[in-house]
Amino acid sequence: MRSNPASLDQLRALHTFVAIVDRGSLTAAARSLGSSLPAVVRQLAALERHLGARLLNRTTRRQSLTEDGRLYLERGRRVLADLDEADRLIAAKHAEPSGTLSVTAPVMFGHMHVAPAVTRFLQRYPQMRVSLMLVDRVVDLLQEGHDLAVRIAHLPDSTLVAQPVGLVRLVVAASPGWLRQHGTPRDPRDLARINCLVGGGDAHWSFISGGRATGVPVRGNFECNLVAPRLEACARGLGVGRFLSYQTAPYVRDKRLRIVLGEFEEPPKNVSLVYPSARLLPLRTRVLIEWLKRELKATLG
Repeated sequence: MRSNPASLDQLRALHTFVAIVDRGSLTAAARSLGSSLPAVVRQLAALERHLGARLLNRTTRRQSLTEDGRLYLERGRRVLADLDEADRLIAAKHAEPSGTLSVTAPVMFGHMHVAPAVTRFLQRYPQMRVSLMLVDRVVDLLQEGHDLAVRIAHLPDSTLVAQPVGLVRLVVAASPGWLRQHGTPRDPRDLARINCLVGGGDAHWSFISGGRATGVPVRGNFECNLVAPRLEACARGLGVGRFLSYQTAPYVRDKRLRIVLGEFEEPPKNVSLVYPSARLLPLRTRVLIEWLKRELKATLG
């Protein structure tokens, strides 16, 4: 057998050979390929000449594979399957996705990072439509009919696929002015004597001290179930607050907040894209997942 790479003519001949075997005769193969019988005969003969081996034993009544034919058929099917998969991958890469997707994300993270990424996605793929639901609760994707979720949590084992895109920390922050006036807390237990800005029901803040988890009771004169008002109150010097690091990032960048007690922080939380089984995902879902992975990794990196 020659060692030179397969040409298009050889691949066409291989396709014809497989059709002959599958259809049971040269005539049936010609019909299935939309070709003529003489053309099929010529392609098979050319393939056998190229290989220097007979692939089929043919009589006027029947045909059967030779030993070489069985070997070539087995390998040939793999080659054609690989080529078909490569064709589909390239076609999918260059196809324009269309249709509707439903996405859910936490309120503030969705507002700050997911919505801008989705906006850029829709500008790039105008045939797409995305319904984005921002809620601060764990959404049951299958029951509520969502295609994709962005979650900030340590995810339990489940039938869902989770792709981490970054990490966020749970941080304690205060304004530089407040710290100048009241001093910088050095130990989590200091927080019990400090005016803390808390969310609804968030009466204990947890930390790692001496390698062990510890909880500190906190209280203050301002409680709000939403993060944004607490962030702004904290930046204005009302007290100390605890937030996710992505929430404080713009304030830290503008020097309106400083992070304290960093050495006592709990392990970071994963930010993950969560979706049902990766098998048979529609093109539109695959494209959005890859888009958000790239965008959120850049944001959180």
